Amino acid sequence: MKSLLALIVILAAFVPAKLKMESVCQQSAPAGLSLDLREQIGQSAFVAVLGGFRSIVADLLFIDAYSAWERTDWTQLLLRLRQATELQPRSILFWEMAGWHMAWNAGTAALEDESKSPATRRRLQSEYLNLGEDFLVRGVAHNPEKPQLYEALARLYRDKFHDHVRAAENFEKASRLPGHASYDERFSAYELSYCEGREREAYDRLRSLYQRGEKQRLPRLIHQLRAMEERLNLPANERIP
Repeated sequence: MKSLLALIVILAAFVPAKLKMESVCQQSAPAGLSLDLREQIGQSAFVAVLGGFRSIVADLLFIDAYSAWERTDWTQLLLRLRQATELQPRSILFWEMAGWHMAWNAGTAALEDESKSPATRRRLQSEYLNLGEDFLVRGVAHNPEKPQLYEALARLYRDKFHDHVRAAENFEKASRLPGHASYDERFSAYELSYCEGREREAYDRLRSLYQRGEKQRLPRLIHQLRAMEERLNLPANERIP
């Protein structure tokens, strides 16, 4: 931590000496940067950010977040992730890692902490899951044209919340964007197949993928289609070979 602060102070030294804080706040503050961040990261770091070192300070804070994770210091980790994402809201990596650290790492650690009662462990896990969701939702809001955060949000809903509707929705949103993963559309259909009342829609989407050719006819897709045919009680002449 001391090395982090030392580096920030060094960066701050490059800010023009005659620059007044009030003028900077009014004229040079980056869009979306809240002034209470001064209390969160310290005066020197705040001056460095306003002096044009925003990305460097964010990187240093993100590095310190990694150190907090190694120490399993979840409070410090949350603080650093909030600071880094506020400073660099267009960094996909920052948002994705923030969601992962909260929902998967901190959430799992809370659930496995045998020094606390089962009820307290479940409550803490739920809080960390919600924090992870919040990071990813805000990341999507700042980067709506990027598929990676929709994919991360879909995985969170699928694996942690077991919310197949929202998982399907987010995989589908990702599938519509440039640079999306090849599995997004397929995974959206898989998730939809677990949603009560959406079986026929899910089957039609899976069947549409199947009809595109051999590249789409993966073992899981074929297995899912056949399972859906049984659930829908389709006649033999309507089923896949």
